[in-house]
Amino acid sequence: MRARIHQQILYIHQDDVPAYKKSGSVVRNSYFWALRSIADRAMFNKDWEFADVVWPALSRMLTSFMESGYLGYGETILEFDHDDVIPEDLRPVGTWVD
Repeated sequence: MRARIHQQILYIHQDDVPAYKKSGSVVRNSYFWALRSIADRAMFNKDWEFADVVWPALSRMLTSFMESGYLGYGETILEFDHDDVIPEDLRPVGTWVD
């Protein structure tokens, strides 16, 4: 998931956040609601926002869903630009892309 940080707020690109589908898989819908529950803002057609206070919980949640094996790596990893600094709390679930 494409991510960036500005003023201690993590933004996940709107096209990369999980989609809720009424008849979708239980795991994917649970993932949607779990992420949405700790987001500061999760509005339709906008990047989702996560304040720095929830980054430890976000990291644990992404790790848990990643280890479950039900979701792909790209759906549970935060991808930052190569010149961004990845905060300590997000390093287990963050990577750099070119």
